[in-house]
Amino acid sequence: MITVENLTKSFPGAAKPVHALRDVSVEVPAGALFGVVGPAGSGKSTLTRCIALQEKPDRGVVRLDGLNTTGLDGRRLREVRRQVAVLDAQPVLHAERTVAGNVAAPLEQLGLDGPQRRSRVGRLLDLAGLTQRAALRPSELTPGQRRRVALARSLAAGPAVLLADDPTAGVGVEETGAVLTVLDRARAELGVTVLLTTQDGAAVRRVCDGVAVLEDGRLVEQGTVLELLANPASKVAQSLLPPIDTPRSQSAGYDRSVDVVLIGFAAVGALLPEASARFDVDLATIGGGLTRVGDTPVARFRVGVNGSQADAALAWIADRGAHVVHPKEGPKSIVAA
Repeated sequence: MITVENLTKSFPGAAKPVHALRDVSVEVPAGALFGVVGPAGSGKSTLTRCIALQEKPDRGVVRLDGLNTTGLDGRRLREVRRQVAVLDAQPVLHAERTVAGNVAAPLEQLGLDGPQRRSRVGRLLDLAGLTQRAALRPSELTPGQRRRVALARSLAAGPAVLLADDPTAGVGVEETGAVLTVLDRARAELGVTVLLTTQDGAAVRRVCDGVAVLEDGRLVEQGTVLELLANPASKVAQSLLPPIDTPRSQSAGYDRSVDVVLIGFAAVGALLPEASARFDVDLATIGGGLTRVGDTPVARFRVGVNGSQADAALAWIADRGAHVVHPKEGPKSIVAA
């Protein structure tokens, strides 16, 4: 488990100190894949370096599995650092080594013998989907493949925690999924606690259990991804839910319109039709769409409503886990950030 308590970190500036982190508290459960989201300059990388014990905070505490790391030094500090692997935003590979050789480099430094080293490298290449490219040089790989090599290398020494700083930066959209899959497999198959920082909300939607949002060094939101999506007013929901862009003409002919967030297979597939039949009301989807958070379907729809029992139907839907929002100014455009 990673526990960050009231972390504050500043750096000297030309006129005054630059506050990178301001009283940030975050908790990442053991075995989780947790995302920290925010724009450039929001403090994500500084948070990563503090957790990795590469930077000392001005104030606050970082605990790893309950151990207060603030006062560690010497041998004990080195021992704890070995349990925390860091994937930099721009990792550098050994150009003269093969893919397998790059992954093996940390194991050579640890003094593992040949059979153990080959076994470990083979497992990590399989995890990263690179077995068929083991003998290639980095120059023969795509950017996404090179990032997966760097990920496999960071896992070679068997860390308990992996801090992935913007792991999809510089990787094409078509390869992003493969990089995120390696992080997900590291968590699922190796039991590694993964914290990834990113500006890309879609990366969080695809693989993360929990998320924290940083802005200007401050924590503005945190929780599980599904919990935050359930609140359409949250920053995570505004970023990750499908956009609604409904022309007023599309809402003509309905008594009212509401925005509905549905989470889970049963809710997405059956809740609106069942409410329509049960209360004899017309519920028509006139905007929005469907996405996935991991394996869970999540929908945000704008729904046109007709019928004398509309209030009862909407209340019934809300009682069964849907989140119903009544636009204050009638039909209007809502676009995901």
